[in-house]
Amino acid sequence: MAEYGISMGQQVAVVWDSHSPPEALQSLVQNIQAAVGVEGHVSVENVNQLLQSSHKESSFDVILSGMVPGSSTAHSTEVLAEIARILKPGGRVLLKEVVTTETINSNKLKARAKLPAALTLSGLIDVKELQKETLTSEQARSIQERLGLQGEELLSVQMEGKKPNFEVGSSSQLRLSFAKKPIAAEKPAVDPSAAKLWTLSANDMNDDDVDLLDSDELLDPEDLKKPDPASLKAPSCKEAGKRKACKNCTCGLAEELEQEKRSAQPKSACGNCYLGDAFRCASCPYRGMPAFKPGEKILLNENSLHDA
Repeated sequence: MAEYGISMGQQVAVVWDSHSPPEALQSLVQNIQAAVGVEGHVSVENVNQLLQSSHKESSFDVILSGMVPGSSTAHSTEVLAEIARILKPGGRVLLKEVVTTETINSNKLKARAKLPAALTLSGLIDVKELQKETLTSEQARSIQERLGLQGEELLSVQMEGKKPNFEVGSSSQLRLSFAKKPIAAEKPAVDPSAAKLWTLSANDMNDDDVDLLDSDELLDPEDLKKPDPASLKAPSCKEAGKRKACKNCTCGLAEELEQEKRSAQPKSACGNCYLGDAFRCASCPYRGMPAFKPGEKILLNENSLHDA
């Protein structure tokens, strides 16, 4: 069956309809069986029973539909999808269908221009028209009477399509090429003789030609003077009315404020002068005065000082 591209050992399905002559169907099946040999297999299915068949997906290498002489198979969307399902990846479909020359599909037949799109939507690729035949007046009248058509020109078109080389839902690992990182350049080798020029040994330190410098000789008289504490204070510490040391103060303002705070408080030998006479010593300069809060400044008159 060179005309159909069938070779030895292939699995072939022949789809026929009720209008196919039995003798023509039997002759076609015998010719295909002789082409595939004992290693191949030929399956015959009626187009109206194809959707109920138990064929597994990817079962056939070649499917012939409507190729029996005298048939007038009309392939619905469901039939084309089933043909694509049971066809092996890379397999071929050869079908023949009666179409109209109109650009718009009729209720019963497809338009010739719409047939390739129907095969493509079913999942086939490389769809092409192989040949067309004008029906005889008897064949056209028979089909028009059966389908209830009037005044439409009919053609018999043979189409071919292939299934992609993958199954629906299959997956494949992608091989991605990533740019290799450039190899870091190796450090140039150092000449051993050149490296010795920069080494300094203990014997070189004892050499009379080596002059050692005293670090104190590098200081000027100005560097040895003690800086003025006021010059060490930050500009914000010198502002008028601001007497608050910064956190982690290093200019001496914190110590200065602490010293002023201590000198402002009254000095007491026993530490009880602010509690009142019941707690004061006999020589306390605050005797006879009311108790006061710690740190409160107390003014004494001259008579009190003389009495003390």
